[in-house]
Amino acid sequence: MTTAVETSPKTLLVTGAASVSVLLWASSFVAIRHAGTEFSAGSMSLARLLVGSVLLGAFLFLRQSPSSLTWPAKRDWPPLLACGLLWFGVYNVALNAAERRLDAGTAAMLVHIAPLLIALLAGLTLGEGFPRQLVIGSLVAFGGVVLIGLSTSTGRAETWGVILCIIAAIGYAVGVVTQKPLLTRLPAAQVTWLACMIGTLACLPYAPALTSELRTASASTIWWVVYLGAFPTALGFTTWAFALRRTTAGRMGVTVYAVPVVAILLAWLFLGETPALLALIGGTLCLAGVAISRRTGKA
Repeated sequence: MTTAVETSPKTLLVTGAASVSVLLWASSFVAIRHAGTEFSAGSMSLARLLVGSVLLGAFLFLRQSPSSLTWPAKRDWPPLLACGLLWFGVYNVALNAAERRLDAGTAAMLVHIAPLLIALLAGLTLGEGFPRQLVIGSLVAFGGVVLIGLSTSTGRAETWGVILCIIAAIGYAVGVVTQKPLLTRLPAAQVTWLACMIGTLACLPYAPALTSELRTASASTIWWVVYLGAFPTALGFTTWAFALRRTTAGRMGVTVYAVPVVAILLAWLFLGETPALLALIGGTLCLAGVAISRRTGKA
């Protein structure tokens, strides 16, 4: 009884932090869809990561001086580079490009096959177990991806959009799993800032395009990009890292399959768009597959 009372505040904090990330990341699909009318995939990624890096760095160094930080050891740099390049770099560019071809809700459903990949990778590399239901869930989710791909025949989706979302999901999953061990040795805010900086540096080749597009973009669209950097990136990734440090990668991975539901609702409210019926059925299968894969079972 005492243990439950003592761990309750921690559980509430983890749940609250994960919920903030879910809401902010769901809103990012809508913001990307809107900003994509005036910004290309690479330039939007660079702008978002620049804003996120500045805000995360300011937050980090206002709390403590650079000399007091615990900087990564040599063994920390390979997973840190993988996290920054894949989750912050590849994920953003691939998702931005995908949402030029898919509606926000369909993109959100496809990207969130990532919890299946997270569970698989976490079981293989982090010793978190390999649930027997993962195979069944993967097959169900794969069927959902196939249905979303078939929805291209309706003119509401494109095959390349589906492929780009899967690439984004892979980058997302590998980023989560490589980030987890770092959080046992380094502060969450520092890991997030360094990974964001790595992603920003990787996107610097898009600087000329960003400079050109900033001259012609409307003020409202620019503010949407700033929002992406300030909230889904700076705040959303910080709350995610805070929660991930206090629970398992597999458990955190499953929390985000609420993101597509919220994203579809926000896209309907703010953009007036909904996924094609076949894509919606496929997305439901994807989420069902994730749910099946994370049911408690024998390792």
